[in-house]
Amino acid sequence: MASITRWVLAHKRIVVAFWLVLTLVGIASASSATKALKQKFSVPGKEGWITNRQISQDFKSGGNGAPLLAVVTLPATQSVGSPAVQSELRAVEARLERTLPGTRLAGYASTHNRTFLSGDGHTTFVIAYPPPDRTQAFEDNPEAAKHASAALAGATVAGAPVHLTGFDALSVQSGGGKGPGVLLEAMLGGLGALLVLAFVFGSFLAIVPIMMAVASIMTSFLLVWGLTTVTEVSPIVQFLIALIGLGVSIDYALLVVVRWREERAHGLSGDAAIERAMQTAGRAVVFSGTTVAIGLLALVALPLPFLLSVGYGGMLIPLVSVLVAMTLLPVVLSKLGPRLDWPHVRDDDNASRSWTGWANVVVRVRWLAVVGAALVLAALVLAATNLQLGVANVNTIAKEGDAKQGLLALERSGIGAGVLVPDEVLVSGASTSPEGVARALAAVPGVHGAVAPDSPQWRQPGAAVLDAFTTADASTASARDTLDRLRSTVHAQGPGVHLGGLPAQNHDFIEAVYGNFPLMIALIALITFVLLARAFRSLLLPLKAVILNVISVGAAWGVLELVWQAGHGSNLIWGIAATGSVTAWIPLMVFAFLFGLSMDYEVFILARMREEYDATGSTDAAVILGIGRTGRLVTSAALILFLAFVSLASGPETEIKVLATGLAAGILLDATVIRALLVPAIVSLFDRWNWWLPHLPARLLRVEPSPLARPIVRRPAPEGAR
Repeated sequence: MASITRWVLAHKRIVVAFWLVLTLVGIASASSATKALKQKFSVPGKEGWITNRQISQDFKSGGNGAPLLAVVTLPATQSVGSPAVQSELRAVEARLERTLPGTRLAGYASTHNRTFLSGDGHTTFVIAYPPPDRTQAFEDNPEAAKHASAALAGATVAGAPVHLTGFDALSVQSGGGKGPGVLLEAMLGGLGALLVLAFVFGSFLAIVPIMMAVASIMTSFLLVWGLTTVTEVSPIVQFLIALIGLGVSIDYALLVVVRWREERAHGLSGDAAIERAMQTAGRAVVFSGTTVAIGLLALVALPLPFLLSVGYGGMLIPLVSVLVAMTLLPVVLSKLGPRLDWPHVRDDDNASRSWTGWANVVVRVRWLAVVGAALVLAALVLAATNLQLGVANVNTIAKEGDAKQGLLALERSGIGAGVLVPDEVLVSGASTSPEGVARALAAVPGVHGAVAPDSPQWRQPGAAVLDAFTTADASTASARDTLDRLRSTVHAQGPGVHLGGLPAQNHDFIEAVYGNFPLMIALIALITFVLLARAFRSLLLPLKAVILNVISVGAAWGVLELVWQAGHGSNLIWGIAATGSVTAWIPLMVFAFLFGLSMDYEVFILARMREEYDATGSTDAAVILGIGRTGRLVTSAALILFLAFVSLASGPETEIKVLATGLAAGILLDATVIRALLVPAIVSLFDRWNWWLPHLPARLLRVEPSPLARPIVRRPAPEGAR
């Protein structure tokens, strides 16, 4: 690290020119990079996905896409048997066909199938599968929902209004896609970060981490744009770059700048202070950035293409942030640091008195601290065991509007919300009757009905598609049980009958991702353990770090279960009802983000503790000095990330709010309950065993061994630091 820093300081102009060019080109190409993110969602090798692709290919709609539903509740004096009512229902179908050419639809007027009616016969619906929008990652079609809603505006049947509902219609009604753009969200997060940094530094140095973040984010966008020429990259990566990049790049700069000021306060000046800061804090940044990259890159262990791209693209931002901190930051500190460090209202010679006092208390009551923190985390991890993966309750998508009225009409009539995501079945070959399959599916408990229309939209030579409508919302446990029964019934109909539809595909996604989840955790844990064992010259510290990071993520999952799935907070804070389950990809993203980000704090704290232990030989002194020096830094870094995630929640989409909740809660829990309470208490309890690294593993890791020191009598904790 020292040689790199010396080279950088000897070639300041080259370094500045290099990053300036990359940043400017990144700014100019950010829009093009964002537009190039257009990967399609897929679950290769799974029945639901394969069936849906075949349905979409043969019938030009359905499969991956959710349908639109035109819903009407007739007056009590009217009946669907009335010729006038049937004529008006056919007019609704015709209007949808004219508005959305190529749409596959069916309703009572065209099939006379009572599946399209409620039990009392007064509520009916028309189901319409518009052609998918191939530019959408999930092949949804919000534009079709807008056109259909406009076409049915003012339409009535027997004087009753026609409501257009469905997932796309509800999303449009909620304002989906109209939130602030990702770069604006990053700017909002950056503004909050600047305020926190101004408090931390008490000088114009607050602008330096923001400068590093701009260079890191813009360069990462440029690199991802290049990556799109080689492989498809998921749009999720742009959120990683803008928001996670904002957090980690500021964190790394914050750590180095704080250490630089400390070294200057201790008497070093000029480039000597920079070199010392890079040898200590810079080394921690390298290990921290590597663990964040591993947390995201480990997504390659999961057999889904879009997750692979998130792994490849996501690892770029921490690595670029590390490079910026290692090269550009020393130059900025050398040329501008002393001038920007004004008015310098904080004293850097001594550790924070408040955090030193806090660490003294934790060391004295370490058993109480461990038990208290463990109880909080155990309660949240226990809540996480009830987490249900699936799709969110449809009632949480939109609070009001025409689409919401249509959904409520379906629920009040007894038809149920399950019809918004039908189970589609593909029947291939002439030996199996589609009508027979529909009758078998209609008899399954939990199914409202099943239809096999005989129109050309639903039948092709040698193939037919039919729909089964479940009653329960797809987010509920009863809907998942119904799906299992449907799958068994479909498979019993013969080899040419296959189950598709969004519920089956979502089940495939969960099975593919979370079936391999232990492998991903094991891969991350192993690599992280090796890196941290080398960084801390210890076996116990990296093992503790990995275990606590997993627990930290489990606690964040528990918050998702309590706040969103069970609704203890979602309605109070956002006015959104309990979701019943959590969208399947959200816990995965929370894990990938938090495991690496929370490891930042672990590395910052333990690296300083190791340094102080090597200097004093006392574990308690190392804990107190380490927390005294890093406590304010870690809490400030956590607050910056928290603000970034709050800005992420500024959009109207419920799923993004859920993701932001998990990330924000996880960061705060990690920085407070775990890093400020549990970590110092545990390190104090394990005493000399924390620092033990025998000769054999040390030789394998290519570092100096750390023998087990003789036990020492615990001495009173220091009240301050040098």
